[in-house]
Amino acid sequence: MITTPTPATDWRLDLPPSRWHRPLLVLGLLLAGLTIATLVGWLVDDRELLGVNLWEKPLKFAISGTIYAVTWAWIIGHFTRWQRAAWWAGTVIAVTLAIELVVIVGAAAAGITSHFNVSTPLATTLWSIMATAITTLWVATFVAAVALWRNPGADPARQAAIRTGVAISLLGMGLAFLMTGPTADQLNDFQGIAGAHAVGVADGGPGLPLLGWSTIGGDLRIPHFIGMHALQALPLLALLLELGARRVPLLRDAIVRRALVLTGAGAYLGVVGLVTMQALRGQSIVAPDALTLSIGIAIAALALAVSFGVVAAGSRRQRLASPVNSATRG
Repeated sequence: MITTPTPATDWRLDLPPSRWHRPLLVLGLLLAGLTIATLVGWLVDDRELLGVNLWEKPLKFAISGTIYAVTWAWIIGHFTRWQRAAWWAGTVIAVTLAIELVVIVGAAAAGITSHFNVSTPLATTLWSIMATAITTLWVATFVAAVALWRNPGADPARQAAIRTGVAISLLGMGLAFLMTGPTADQLNDFQGIAGAHAVGVADGGPGLPLLGWSTIGGDLRIPHFIGMHALQALPLLALLLELGARRVPLLRDAIVRRALVLTGAGAYLGVVGLVTMQALRGQSIVAPDALTLSIGIAIAALALAVSFGVVAAGSRRQRLASPVNSATRG
């Protein structure tokens, strides 16, 4: 029996609205509205929790959730294979992400912490619901990622960016589980909190504006955030290379762009590993020591060297092909 091959995914930026994953798109729009609402709360409500504005966490999660939901709504809209599995995975992502945001916003409105809080029956229930939602979200994202790998891409650079972005994003999401275990201090003197994002210092205290990342100790939210948003960073790299191709002929070669995307993905993964190590060592992101700086410089140097190698190989390939093209035209 002769079968018609499934067409390769185009990864179009102008994807028709009818093809976007509807539940995730609706959630993205709702979270965009929530972003505005929590921003107003952050600006007008001066109440604090653990030394930061009460609405800072809901605002950050609303922004991140909006980006995450819209990105996956766009990705799933391209699928030509495993469409049903991807649709259901996306729907589960939407539901669990919504549950997580409801708990976070509800806890903020009540003036209590949402993460790691088991100090009262209500707080324990909220944390249990959110922890279950987070785990389910990761599993659903994994299923969507498997479906993604079953869908071929028409442009190799875009395909590489999407696939590596999703893979590193899954790793970044998984790093959040490093925060869920009780610390030694919490075990020695239990105060109703089991888990922490800070390492070497207590949660709260001085942090970067809005991001809140600790400026006096390690912070596991950093690798979680950076890793998770590889899903946007690497496709953005592919897009920038495509825009650059309008002025740089070498970048019109899809093989060159794909190699540069993979180089960027490798460097990005290296940075995720570096900031994870830095956080686990209890070191602030704004106070790297000699070891952290050395590894960071090595990652940058290696990425730069590989990039130069890719460009050189692409230029050499174009030069070798030119005489053949000229002879063919003659």
